[in-house]
Amino acid sequence: MFDQLDLTKLIFGRLSWEAIPLHDPILLVTFAAVVLGGLSMVGAITYFKLWGYLWKEWFTSIDHKKIGIMYIILGLVMLLRGFADALMMRAQQAMAFGDNAGFLPPHHYDQIFTAHGVIMIFFVAMPLVTGLMNFVVPLQIGARDVAFPFLNNFSFWMTASGAALVMASLFVGEFAKTGWLAYPPLSGILHSPDVGVDYYIWSLQIAGVGTLLSGINLLATIIKMRAPGMTLMKMPVFTWTSLCTNVLIVAAFPVLTAVLGLLSLDRYVGTNFFTNDFGGNAMMYVNLIWIWGHPEVYILILPLFGVFSEVVSTFSGKKLFGYASMVYATVVITILSYLVWLHHFFTMGSGASVNSFFGITTMIISIPTGAKIFNWLFTMYKGRIRFEVPMLWTMGFMITFVIGGMTGVMLAVPPADFVLHNSLFLIAHFHNVIIGGVLFGLMAGITYWFPKAFGYKLDPFWGKCSFWFWLIGFWVAFTPLYILGFMGVTRRTSHFQDMSLQIWFQIAAFGAVLIAFGIACFLIQLVVSFRKRESLRDHTGDPWQGRTLEWSTSSPPPAYNFAFTPRIHDNDAWWDMKQRGYERPLSGFLPIHMPKNTGAGIILAGLSTAFGFTMIWQMWLPAALSFITLIVVAIAHTFNYKRDYYIPADEVIRTEAERTHLLTSHV
Repeated sequence: MFDQLDLTKLIFGRLSWEAIPLHDPILLVTFAAVVLGGLSMVGAITYFKLWGYLWKEWFTSIDHKKIGIMYIILGLVMLLRGFADALMMRAQQAMAFGDNAGFLPPHHYDQIFTAHGVIMIFFVAMPLVTGLMNFVVPLQIGARDVAFPFLNNFSFWMTASGAALVMASLFVGEFAKTGWLAYPPLSGILHSPDVGVDYYIWSLQIAGVGTLLSGINLLATIIKMRAPGMTLMKMPVFTWTSLCTNVLIVAAFPVLTAVLGLLSLDRYVGTNFFTNDFGGNAMMYVNLIWIWGHPEVYILILPLFGVFSEVVSTFSGKKLFGYASMVYATVVITILSYLVWLHHFFTMGSGASVNSFFGITTMIISIPTGAKIFNWLFTMYKGRIRFEVPMLWTMGFMITFVIGGMTGVMLAVPPADFVLHNSLFLIAHFHNVIIGGVLFGLMAGITYWFPKAFGYKLDPFWGKCSFWFWLIGFWVAFTPLYILGFMGVTRRTSHFQDMSLQIWFQIAAFGAVLIAFGIACFLIQLVVSFRKRESLRDHTGDPWQGRTLEWSTSSPPPAYNFAFTPRIHDNDAWWDMKQRGYERPLSGFLPIHMPKNTGAGIILAGLSTAFGFTMIWQMWLPAALSFITLIVVAIAHTFNYKRDYYIPADEVIRTEAERTHLLTSHV
């Protein structure tokens, strides 16, 4: 009897039927919708017999372009989930006044605002940024792929596995109720004995491995695989910002791995790293999480600074003003991003001297950021500006981000931060820079490089509708939060008694609805553009008259990117080629050596998901089996030498001749 109970516990751990929230109608409806949507998608893929195609051409692909597109698709799917959480929070706060408790119980509301933050940062912004870097960087530096193609595939599927664990928490168990940074003691085993924090830990650990490996991969690619003649000071600005971003990833993400590992030990083994007993120190967790967390903000925004530089230069018809100063400003921001982390907890008793140092460094970091704004303005000055959709997103960014930056300088003053720190003012500031900077930049980048990825533009009408709904909706949603913050209203509150505050929350909820229309317009834009793709197709290979090397290839580029290795003379490489009247050779091509697709990445990531899930529920026997299988498959894959194929020379010559004819006629 006891042996049977012990075996059952070893296999199932804490998992039982009670873990499925059958008592919560909101979750049941969500679960039903997800199941129906999933079954519909599976049915459609099966009906059109796409499983084989998706497996061979996409899921197992090591082509950096396809992996970049899959990252972006993952980010957009998770955006829908994360924004649904935001809508529920805004609706709850608009309703829950006086005797009306709203529709979300407190424990559910706490899970929602935690999941919203985790999803938006780790599984929306990070995949979208990584996807853009994956797609564009090798094309901009004249490389055929990234340095480690298989590792690229594995990195994507590890990120997707982390996202899958977060989504699983919606239906099996629950998510953390701690806020998106999971401060102890709230995340400790005494305050959070359920599996919510464990879902948080393992989803971020698994996704963090993918992000770290991706950072190493892209860093090696930029350093070692640039085309001949492309010195560091001839790299496009987007490549420069990607280089600095991946330096930050390699430096910062091991800190996140370590701090979550220590928290895991506190919860699983009973150590006392972050407790108040036996020499532990919860403030050490806060320091470590923000030593990762503040560089993370710049990991997100720096690549988008590169996007804006490409967009402004292209749609102003001018060379980027102050290229060298843009590069130096990017490097300075990269360094200073490691010297400002403590401004996130001015109020936690570090002392006047420490607060002063970090307040000053926070103000200093605004200087190189401001220099970038002026460089973009001077690029636009006397330019032939075309107000295409990417340029609209860029101009919306410049207005929104500058205001968000100024509120950040306000919060960098420790006495002001003591008043505003835990208020809705901070929420408004953070969203001001993340939405106004990161999200607007991602939309600009997706719209700008979409024809390079798929061979046709996105429909401009629906793109402009999406932009205006986003821009107006953002200010309607978050201006009331600035006002409420000045009034002393604290964040993370699900119910209020002061009825005079309700109108501000109702206005904010209306703004969230406008943003929802903006997201809907973007989805409509994708569908309409696909249906009208022949009329939106641009056969020159360069629909925006771009200036950097990626526009010198066909749209979409072939698997091998470049049939010959380009030689670089200027940081605006494609513009320089056109000015020189550069023509490509039509003979002398050699077969191109490219790695073959492999399913090892998705298998390893699937085993990692199984290991994470079993560790969350303390299913020790399945956890051990999944971990051993993971190691065996990883070792077995290292002996897989038959992964290479050659593109025949005659095929290369034929396709290159066709593209050369099109591109030289365009010149």
